[in-house]
Amino acid sequence: MEKLIKHNKMAKDKTAYVCSNCGQESAKWIGKCPACGQWNTFKEIKVAPDTGRMAATSAAASAGRELRTSRPVRLREIVGSDDRRISTGDDELNRVLGGGLVPGSIVLLGGEPGIGKSTLSLQTMLQMAAGMRILYVSGEESAHQLKMRAERLNPASLDLENFMLLCENSLEVIFKHIKDVAPDLVVVDSIQTIATEDVDSSAGSIAQVRECASALLRFAKTSGVPVILIGHITKEGTLAGPKILEHIVDTVIQFEGDQHYMYRILRSMKNRFGSTSELGIYEMRQDGLRQVSNPSELLLSEEHDGLSGIAISAAIEGVRPFLMETQALVSSAAYGTPQRQATGFDQRRLNMLLAVLEKRVGFKLMQKDVFINIAGGLRVTDMAMDLSIIAAVLSSNVDTPIESGWCMCGEVGLSGEVRPVSRIEQRVQEAEKLGFQHIIIPRYNMRAFAHKQLGIQLHPVRKVEEALRTLFG
Repeated sequence: MEKLIKHNKMAKDKTAYVCSNCGQESAKWIGKCPACGQWNTFKEIKVAPDTGRMAATSAAASAGRELRTSRPVRLREIVGSDDRRISTGDDELNRVLGGGLVPGSIVLLGGEPGIGKSTLSLQTMLQMAAGMRILYVSGEESAHQLKMRAERLNPASLDLENFMLLCENSLEVIFKHIKDVAPDLVVVDSIQTIATEDVDSSAGSIAQVRECASALLRFAKTSGVPVILIGHITKEGTLAGPKILEHIVDTVIQFEGDQHYMYRILRSMKNRFGSTSELGIYEMRQDGLRQVSNPSELLLSEEHDGLSGIAISAAIEGVRPFLMETQALVSSAAYGTPQRQATGFDQRRLNMLLAVLEKRVGFKLMQKDVFINIAGGLRVTDMAMDLSIIAAVLSSNVDTPIESGWCMCGEVGLSGEVRPVSRIEQRVQEAEKLGFQHIIIPRYNMRAFAHKQLGIQLHPVRKVEEALRTLFG
């Protein structure tokens, strides 16, 4: 009886409850998480013995790398230097990462099924294999499938000596092969398919994802070998697995886009080594992903002369200026409650701009349906889009097209004023480079062009009424 009680006590000590939203731990089940406030998010997991640390340390030592140790130091003793970056050979990916991969970092790449995560990672690794040893771990596809994809992406990939492919789901076996291969970079596709023997649950569960990611994190930090994890997306659009997965990694990048369109957007959601406002744009082709160096080529349609409800805006995402096409459709409400829908733009801000247009300018839109779309499938957060949104809505409402050769930028305030925007010189230069003849800018930003000769005519405005009068007379 005493042995049975002792056995039950040991089994009870090996279980814990973890919030699937934020990673908060608890010794017992709680209805509401005290950290994030979400209800019914605590899941019971089995606490595994700390064998991941031994496996990661052993793999790092066997790979012939010096293990990193820590000790308390004063701030003045720390030598300040920029982190050495490893170029991926992909300018768009380097930009989103902040200049390249940092040694010892762990990167999480997420995206919807079929969006091109494996294509992007495999295409990049085949380029990097020319100068460093790569271990590509796949838990989803067979070696034959990956070989066919590699031949399609890079026909010369069969001759690469530094690219090693491993199709395995066991974490212990993966670490064993890491010891033998001693790679300079490890890719795991995907983390939801990897399982460790120390956790008594199926692959993809909260406990398995947490333990496997923690072991790979320890390996990356102790050996200095960067690790790239590919993650799945749930139907809500969030990364599958516990929220702690996003907390422990250094960088979270998301691959977005519509499977029915050819363009893909790479966006940084978290980056400890760079900015989170950068974008990478790709075009999906039969032979892989093509980098789009000029985003305006996909954000501007070729012909829209004579079409109402279209306005061109000079926006900036990260450090890249580009012109994008804003489309609006205003029609009489067929039902009692008018609809307000926005694709690629914040719907709450759209409601605010419509209120400004009605209160300050005098256009009645209470009984009208308003639909906004940002061409190209891009999601925009730049406040300088406000002026083009209002111009497109008014153009559709009065069914009057905006003349070709006009673009605009400016933030709209609640009192109807056009507020200044940042980096106005880059916006104007991009519009001039693409052949636009007129651009509407906030009056305050005219100080930046006091003594400059430009090939584009500037139209400074102080209020929304002035901008609309300039466009429509």
